[in-house]
Amino acid sequence: MHGWFLKLFKSGRQNKNSKTGEKPAGAASCESKSPSSASSEETSVAKPQQLNTALSSELRWKRKYDVFVCHSFAEKDTEEAKRLVSFLETPPRSLRCFLWHRDSCPGSAISTEFCKALENSHLRALLITPSFVQDDWCSYMMHQTLAERPMSNTMIPLLLDLAHSQYPQELRFYYYIDLSRNPDYGFNVVNKTVQSYLEKLIQSEEKLNYSLGDSSEAVHQMEETTCKKAT
Repeated sequence: MHGWFLKLFKSGRQNKNSKTGEKPAGAASCESKSPSSASSEETSVAKPQQLNTALSSELRWKRKYDVFVCHSFAEKDTEEAKRLVSFLETPPRSLRCFLWHRDSCPGSAISTEFCKALENSHLRALLITPSFVQDDWCSYMMHQTLAERPMSNTMIPLLLDLAHSQYPQELRFYYYIDLSRNPDYGFNVVNKTVQSYLEKLIQSEEKLNYSLGDSSEAVHQMEETTCKKAT
């Protein structure tokens, strides 16, 4: 009789808890986060730190400019180049850009100034327009870039109001960004491309230093082994 009464009492307590929404004793008071949400939070925290590292690295500052913006002398192209540079240089992007009408020294030869800027730039953004393909200086700069770094990832072709049939044949193996459809989206892609390049530059340097460290350690061990054998 006592056992039957105790069983009935416990059943009543459980029904009461289920109605009031109370959790049994010992139940977890908070929900655990899924692995995907936790990893996304970690990525969102790590990404800005990675970008800050790329922008402050010594490798980046070995060159004066992050991006050399090549465009024609046409007024429309100049204005578009100004908008692109303004976007890239505005914090938190804070990239360093070269614009010929702003950064060239007065009285200097154009070819000399452009070649120096190219050598001191990590990447080259070509604003390819109908005026660009007809401009001798733009053609010279494009071929200079191709000659210095053929088939590299240091050139960013940007198409604006240009038919695909007019696209320079020399660049047919390069992906381009079409600014005609959505300039703001295209500017963001340029920024991400530059940031990604700087990050990979640091990673390559770190791998090289690690490899050199391993090599020097191996040489040191070989020298010690040789000395022990000699003694």
